[in-house]
Amino acid sequence: MLKKFLMCTALSAAMATAAFAQAPSSNAPSSSSSPAGQSQSSGKMNFVSAQKPDQWLATKFKGTDVMGSDNQKIGDVSDILFDKNGKVEAFVISVGGFLGVGSKEVALAPSSFDVVPGQNGSADKLKLAATKDQLKDAQNFARYEPPRPATTGSSSGTGGGMRPSGPASSPASPK
Repeated sequence: MLKKFLMCTALSAAMATAAFAQAPSSNAPSSSSSPAGQSQSSGKMNFVSAQKPDQWLATKFKGTDVMGSDNQKIGDVSDILFDKNGKVEAFVISVGGFLGVGSKEVALAPSSFDVVPGQNGSADKLKLAATKDQLKDAQNFARYEPPRPATTGSSSGTGGGMRPSGPASSPASPK
């Protein structure tokens, strides 16, 4: 149990570091004197010098085998869902299919998994208290799709191609 907690905490911290490095700080006061509306930061940085044995990199975590309650492979990690603060919300598991064709994705909270150490130098695996059939019957994970901007109806029907530059009138314009 402690090992699972440490792994989840370490993964959450790693994801939070990446999220904080990419997102602007919401705690930083904005100033009208800062250039181009950029917020000023305190200048403090918290570098991580090395990966620890109980930490996983997302690049290595993706593809990790997921074992069922019967110790048979039931899928693998296809993605990691985390919130804007970097907290890991779920591991997205690809279940069924062959080489990704016909598979479905389900998402489960990190607390649903136990880490099974790899043997003889093999990679660690994740274990669920579920079977492949239970995951196949589970609700599909729906990825967020941002709304598409509404069209204004100003399309000229030209197929979106480039317009020639130059004078607006053309000697070959129809009458």
